[in-house]
Amino acid sequence: MVIEETVCNELLRGCEEVLPEQELVKKLQKNKPLKIKAGFDPTAPDLHLGHTVLLNKLRQFQNYGHEVIFLIGDFTAMIGDPTGKNVTRMPLTREQVAENAKTYQHQVFKILDIEKTTVAFNSQWLNPMSSADLIRLAATHTVARMLERDDFHKRYTSEQPIAIHEFLYPLIQGYDSVELKADIELGGTDQKFNLLMGRELQKHYGMEPQVVMMTPLIEGLDGVKKMSKSLDNYIGINESAQMMFGKLMSISDELMWRYINLLSFKSGADIAQMKKAVAEGLNPRDVKIDFAKEIVTRFHDKAQAEDEHQAFIERFQKKVVPDDLELHTALCEPNTSIAQLLKQVDLTKSTSESIRLIKQGAVKIDGEKISNSALLLPLEKTYIIQVGKHRLVKLRLQAAKH
Repeated sequence: MVIEETVCNELLRGCEEVLPEQELVKKLQKNKPLKIKAGFDPTAPDLHLGHTVLLNKLRQFQNYGHEVIFLIGDFTAMIGDPTGKNVTRMPLTREQVAENAKTYQHQVFKILDIEKTTVAFNSQWLNPMSSADLIRLAATHTVARMLERDDFHKRYTSEQPIAIHEFLYPLIQGYDSVELKADIELGGTDQKFNLLMGRELQKHYGMEPQVVMMTPLIEGLDGVKKMSKSLDNYIGINESAQMMFGKLMSISDELMWRYINLLSFKSGADIAQMKKAVAEGLNPRDVKIDFAKEIVTRFHDKAQAEDEHQAFIERFQKKVVPDDLELHTALCEPNTSIAQLLKQVDLTKSTSESIRLIKQGAVKIDGEKISNSALLLPLEKTYIIQVGKHRLVKLRLQAAKH
């Protein structure tokens, strides 16, 4: 296993923060399989694409020959981690945790290689822990250190209650890394305090500390708030192919690139080439279609992805395009932007109005909103262009003759 710059770059791609990055490089240069740990508390029965940002990173490590430990926090889920909340999270019953854990194991292997994944439950070493063992673990850190955690600090300063058992959660999550002898632990940015606790406890027990790799919390379909089932802005990995394809096609062009960067299995070089093609005139819709097909294929199959692509086109045509819509031809220079084109074909009164409407999301090309007023549409093709609710034209673009 030879560590190359391209391999390191791929592993770092999409990570928000790596602590410390130089230790990651050193560990990779050892040329031996590393233990890569990621913990999931089974607090809900279904995973969504936001969860897969981290799972995709685990799969990358597997592809490079490393050992992945998918840790199900069946013990910690019964404590309740308040990460990102300003109140104590209600702990789950053992029965709820067990049922959710079953669904997790089924879903994660849509991404991870089952032959290269070790599934562990932290109840295996935490249930046998005596009260004396727990007290000794708690003695490794002070209350002042715990209050450095952002959500604890905010609750303390605003005089909101913090239950004593909540201080145990970071310690127990960190202790998991001791038991598993993790070389690298992955987690979301909201887990920073807990992940670094693993490093500190490994040092306390005389071990080489793990490297912490944090992946971002991906925005939901609204492009603003974190993807969450409670906010109904999520794409579940168990959703139907139709629902998944339709939701992915609904995201904005800006959000599309973030999703591709964090969720696609394409290389960084391939993504850079796609961006270059769009900058040179490729319709972002075509990139979005390819991405939606990739995701649907991953969680369903290629045939369903193709079916949903065709069904999406048919639904759009039936919904938006009248059967008797007249075809018009526009003669364009290769460098004619969409803003200029809209004025040229009298869909807007001026280029500045075109730019304003595009920024407002009022312009669609083949049913997809566009946000780039400098977009160059490839010539010798036919497009359905819509401005607002009532201005609609079927347009054939041809190269101007000189």
